[in-house]
Amino acid sequence: MSRPARPEDIDEICAGLPETELGVSWGDRPTWKVPRGEKGKGFLLYRHPHKTAVDPVTGEMYDDLVVIHLPSMADKAAIVDDPGNPFFDIDHFRNHPGVLVQQSRLGEITREELAEIITDAWAHRAPKRVVKEFFADG
Repeated sequence: MSRPARPEDIDEICAGLPETELGVSWGDRPTWKVPRGEKGKGFLLYRHPHKTAVDPVTGEMYDDLVVIHLPSMADKAAIVDDPGNPFFDIDHFRNHPGVLVQQSRLGEITREELAEIITDAWAHRAPKRVVKEFFADG
């Protein structure tokens, strides 16, 4: 049975994928990477509040943003253009396949939908062998 996604689902989903680790990027930002170690590529980042991402109603900087590195700009457009989900884009990421979502709005999608989006991001950044093994087992 599907249930609304929650902020704690992010780490559970990421940790459940093969060869992932929670490290840092952009200096000190918690970032889920694959594979583990120095060659790891980030696929999900917890973003600092920044003037490039503000609530259009209050003008306040978002303080609970996550950036998910999608496989392509087409994937990004499909997600951002769907009014039924909480994902959005900002000028700072206009030419980057990353989408943003407030953790406080994750309940607008199901845990399964969140897992699918994160898994797609992971699969795009993970070594091909690891991806092939993961989907063969699944």
